[in-house]
Amino acid sequence: MKTALFLLSITLIMVACKNETKEQINKTSIALNYPETKKVDTVDTYFGTQVKDPYRWLEDDRSEETEKWVATQNETTFGYLENIPFRKDLKKRLTDLWNYEKIGAPFKEGDYTYFYKNDGLQNQYVIYRFKNEGDEPEIFLDPNTFSKDGTTSLGGINFSKNGKLAAYSISEGGSDWRKIIVKNAETKEIIEDTLVDIKFSGMSWKGNEGFYYSSYDKPKGSELSAKTDQHKVYYHKLGTTQKEDQLIFGGTPQEKHRYIGGNVTEDNRYLVISASTSTSGNKLFIKDLNEPNSKLITILDHTDSDTYVIDNVGSKLYLVTNLDAPNQKIVTVDASNPTPKNWKDFIPETEHVLSPGTGGGYFFTEYMVDAVSKVLQYDYDGKLIREIKLPGVGNVKEFNAKKEEKVLYYSFENYKTPATIYKLNIANGTSEIYRKTTIDFNPDNYESKQVFYTSKDGAKVPMIITYKKGIELNGKNPTILYGYGGFNISLTPSFKIENVVWLEQGGIYAVPNLRGGGEYGKKWHVAGTQMQKQNVFDDFIAAAEYLIENKYTSSDYLGISGRSNGGLLVGATMTQRPDLMKVALPGVGVLDMLRYHTFTAGAGWAYDYGTAEQNKEMFEYLKEYSPVHNVKEETQYPATLVTTGDHDDRVVPAHSFKFAAELQAKQSGDNPTLIRIETNAGHGAGTPVSKTIEQWADIFGFTLFNMGYEVLPQKVTDEVKG
Repeated sequence: MKTALFLLSITLIMVACKNETKEQINKTSIALNYPETKKVDTVDTYFGTQVKDPYRWLEDDRSEETEKWVATQNETTFGYLENIPFRKDLKKRLTDLWNYEKIGAPFKEGDYTYFYKNDGLQNQYVIYRFKNEGDEPEIFLDPNTFSKDGTTSLGGINFSKNGKLAAYSISEGGSDWRKIIVKNAETKEIIEDTLVDIKFSGMSWKGNEGFYYSSYDKPKGSELSAKTDQHKVYYHKLGTTQKEDQLIFGGTPQEKHRYIGGNVTEDNRYLVISASTSTSGNKLFIKDLNEPNSKLITILDHTDSDTYVIDNVGSKLYLVTNLDAPNQKIVTVDASNPTPKNWKDFIPETEHVLSPGTGGGYFFTEYMVDAVSKVLQYDYDGKLIREIKLPGVGNVKEFNAKKEEKVLYYSFENYKTPATIYKLNIANGTSEIYRKTTIDFNPDNYESKQVFYTSKDGAKVPMIITYKKGIELNGKNPTILYGYGGFNISLTPSFKIENVVWLEQGGIYAVPNLRGGGEYGKKWHVAGTQMQKQNVFDDFIAAAEYLIENKYTSSDYLGISGRSNGGLLVGATMTQRPDLMKVALPGVGVLDMLRYHTFTAGAGWAYDYGTAEQNKEMFEYLKEYSPVHNVKEETQYPATLVTTGDHDDRVVPAHSFKFAAELQAKQSGDNPTLIRIETNAGHGAGTPVSKTIEQWADIFGFTLFNMGYEVLPQKVTDEVKG
């Protein structure tokens, strides 16, 4: 048993009030007894190079030994967290702030208008509906009744063409595996046997007769970690059993597709199938549902682009594509001969990344201009009608509606402004507030500032920094630097309740738009993939250095945070530059880069990462930054809180287990290295509010405590002002 006694000198922030400075110093000692993590002699050989994997046994999520390790690690972690003096204060403030009504944008299905709503602290959002504006809404579906502890969540819902039937999926314990239930939308009665073993799937109705969905064959090993790489599309006809469901696409041993989706066009004429081998690039096929015996027609037979059908008018298809257009464009083509040689530009590519929607007989093209939204309205002849005036600088969501609708509802938010629902008059382009969020927080007291900084190789990278107005740039502000940088995913301004609590403490929240993301199109994405992945880490390091150089913070008050691919970002950054930050928060991270592709659907991430078997050069590159393989002996790493869920079957918890074990074995100095393993939880989606609040209280508590605070910074400020 390795024992460490940490004598933490807790130096409170020096708060300036007029010409006076108040400094408080307290000392706290917390004894940490790390559980002993045994080592095994597992060795893998890659291109003649042997690589030890001493914690391979932790990959077995079904073993009693792993279960015991999880229990003892949690006992140690929570023993530490419970001794943080202001943990309860943070939980109370998070709870109080979270307790406000949250309502999603309405959407029309059949005779009803539906919307999502959470009264405040409900673990899951409830679906309500009404027939006429002004009617008292009724509960249609309440996921809080799915399980007593709130860990069974709603995965998604889709209605039949006439709106009289609904298929919805549920997730148990945070798993990506789903069950599908069919309901009579008018009577709210369940009318079908539950479909099971469904993963990475939507539900798309063929009229009112049945729906398409996707899944893998159930793996032979652990369903939470065994490899799944043969996706298939099925058709379920109402009134039949799941065993009778028709295989539509996939299942050919010679041609594996890891992600396949089947969607029916709004007019119910075409089935569109997208097939991918990785998270980037797809083949595309179409089938005319008006012709019972029609065959699939190929639109694209390669995965060199991301292309999908956004709409159609008769046989005229409208496609969104980045083929020869890194920032995306919309093209048209006839369904009878839809290959790229026949495509015609409809809305050409611009210098900004395009994300279009449709509604009321128009296209609404959202453009990302330095990671903030701009929306233009076009008719179906490609004529620009107007720019939609948005409420401010921020991010819009849900710019979609059915073709016959006269109004469209969208939400607007940024880092300091909660989501507000707006009602757009499609004919004249004017917006009015439909529902405004009421919350115990005044955004006027805070500001968000976008800056551009220079990365290691000269690339200009944008970053939005949010903080309380009047903050003093003295290098002593507690700061969280959050990043992702991968999979063409863009980090746009969004309001998160937990960040408000951080800002209230005088904290700074900074989000750089790293390469690997989609903020500047495909080129920006590719610049952070495979043999260029180090660019992402360099961008993140440069962001930290910018904040330090400009006195927003210093290494003693800087925490870095990221989840999933962002967890990899944190792991790589802290092992490359352990001196740069005080606290590291890798969440559900991809941390073993030599074996990530051997678990669940991980092989599909190879477009971004490459694999250790790909070639010697790729193996050596991955090994050079893989966090699990770069924890060094006798190195002082920052205070680290690794977080994961025991039911995470996307980024399996073994990544986090092995990384934490390496850190605990090799950490030099007094900084704690802990792992917080949420039980009955997955990658994040559907996590109950109660668990989410506890997680953030622990994360913020750990962060501030290890930055030297024994009471919350806001309390110190209030005392000085008093």
